[in-house]
Amino acid sequence: MIKLENVSKVYQGANGEVRALDDVSLSVEKGEFVAVRGPSGCGKSTLLLTVGAMVRPTEGRVLLSGEDVYGMSVSQRARLRADKIGFVFQMFHLVPYLDALENVLVPTLAGARGGRAEALELLARLQLSHRLHHRPAELSTGERQRCALARALLNRPEIILADEPTGNLDPDNAAQVMQYLGNFHREGGTMLLVSHDPLADQYAQRVLRLDQGRVQEQ
Repeated sequence: MIKLENVSKVYQGANGEVRALDDVSLSVEKGEFVAVRGPSGCGKSTLLLTVGAMVRPTEGRVLLSGEDVYGMSVSQRARLRADKIGFVFQMFHLVPYLDALENVLVPTLAGARGGRAEALELLARLQLSHRLHHRPAELSTGERQRCALARALLNRPEIILADEPTGNLDPDNAAQVMQYLGNFHREGGTMLLVSHDPLADQYAQRVLRLDQGRVQEQ
């Protein structure tokens, strides 16, 4: 499903090169839940964005379902994201002037599957039916993350890429979000999650360690 072949990503910093990913090779099988653990600044977000067809690697190849992601055109990569991938971020990235329902429907503007009926069903499953017309500033932190999760699930993705999904949550809300991600996996979805939170270990089938841009089994 997901395969990285000798992937490196180098940024030019004020003091020279910063190697966020250093010759990373890994595979995530269809229906697998893999967590990547590591400290802040170790390259976790770069890894996720590279897999998600959003950051081109300096070296190496990224394959999704056997297709070379960065051999595609920009429009083909956008279509790939709309068709197959759901993203969940630590900072939620909700549109502040849209209400919860409208935020969940945002991916449809880029051609993603799903519509109002699916969005309402997801918000009900995530216990947000009473908050449909509340804007992000009117939602609790946990509610904002659940709204972001509903948005990620709207297109019925094959893969969810989660970047520190519990990073801003208290323990109760963190456990709830991880349970929802675990449900997605149990229903056949593929999960790649990056986090420094040990809670992820309870749900993942395999835990990797990322340190100084290099990945190893934990």
